[in-house]
Amino acid sequence: MKPIAAVLVFALGLTSTVTFAADALPVVVVRPQPVALGFVAESVVEAVHQATVGARVAGRVVEVHADAGQTVARGALLMRLDAREASEAARAAEAQYTVARLSYERQRQLQAQNFVSQAALDKARADLDAAAAERSAAGAGQSHATIVAPIAGVVARRHAEAGDMALPGTPLFTIYQPGGLRVSASIPQHRLAEMRRVRTARVEFPELGKSVEATAVQLLPTADAATHVSLVRVSLPPLPEAVPGMFARVRFITGSADKLTVPASAVLRRGEVAAVYVQLADGRLSLRQLRLGEAVGDGGFEVLAGLAAGDKVVVDARRAALPPRPGN
Repeated sequence: MKPIAAVLVFALGLTSTVTFAADALPVVVVRPQPVALGFVAESVVEAVHQATVGARVAGRVVEVHADAGQTVARGALLMRLDAREASEAARAAEAQYTVARLSYERQRQLQAQNFVSQAALDKARADLDAAAAERSAAGAGQSHATIVAPIAGVVARRHAEAGDMALPGTPLFTIYQPGGLRVSASIPQHRLAEMRRVRTARVEFPELGKSVEATAVQLLPTADAATHVSLVRVSLPPLPEAVPGMFARVRFITGSADKLTVPASAVLRRGEVAAVYVQLADGRLSLRQLRLGEAVGDGGFEVLAGLAAGDKVVVDARRAALPPRPGN
C-alpha cells in the first residue's frame, strides 16, 4: 500500500499536511449530469379526508371517550353532553303534540256531525302537523347530545375537556383518515406559466429527514383575491410518519439540464464556506473551495464554481480530513 501526501491549501482554517493510503480514499470523476430544474415552495401537510365534529346543542361536557392520537371507528362514541335542557324541550314538544292530536280528533268528530266547519278541522290538522314537526326536532336535538365519529380515522385534536360548556357550532374533535395525505402550496402568479408544465414534484420533510415523489400535482383554477396566489395540491404516497399540519417543502420539476454535481459526502463545510478534496495528477490531494448551488438528485449539490469536468473528488471528505493513523 503506497502512501501519498495530501497538500492542504489554506482554507476552512486547515493548514496541516497529512498522509493517506491511495486505495483508502475512493474518488469520483466530476462530469456533467442531468439535473432536474424547477423551483421550491413551502407547504403544509393536510388530510384529504378530514372532519371537524361540532356541538349541535348547548350543554356541558360530562363524558369524554376519545383523545388525540386515538384511532376511532365510524359511529364510535366520542363525547356526551349534559342533555337536560334538550330532554326537557323534547318532553314539552311531546306534550304539545298530545294536545294537538286530541284537539284534532275532537274537531274531526264535531265536523262529522256538522257542528264545526271544514276550516276549523283544517286548522286543527295544521296544528297537529306543526306539533309533530316540533316533536321530531326536539327528539333530534336530544340525540345530538351524544357525539359520535362521522368517519373512521385518527383523532387529530380534541378541542374540549370535561366540564367545558359547548355551544352550537363549537368544535369538539378533528378526525382525519391517515391513508390519504397531501400538501398544499401557494404559488405566486409569476410562477403559474411554469406550473402549467409541471407533471411531477418531490416533497421534502426536513423534520423527518425524508423526501418522497409526489403521486399527483393539481393546480387549482382560482387565485386568492387578497394575496394573488394560486393553490397547488400535491398528493403523497403512504407515509405513516407524516401528520396534518407538518411543514413540508415541495420541489416542482419543470425540466432538466446537464450540470456539474458532487456528492454531499464529498463536501466539507466550515460555516458558510464549502470545499472538497481534489486528487491531483501526481496523486496528491488539494483542498479546493467551491461555490455550490441547490441540492440536486439524491444527496448531491450543483457546483457553480471551483471544479471542472474531469476533476477527481474524494467521496468521503470527513475521512480525508482525519489525521493519519500511527504507522501509516
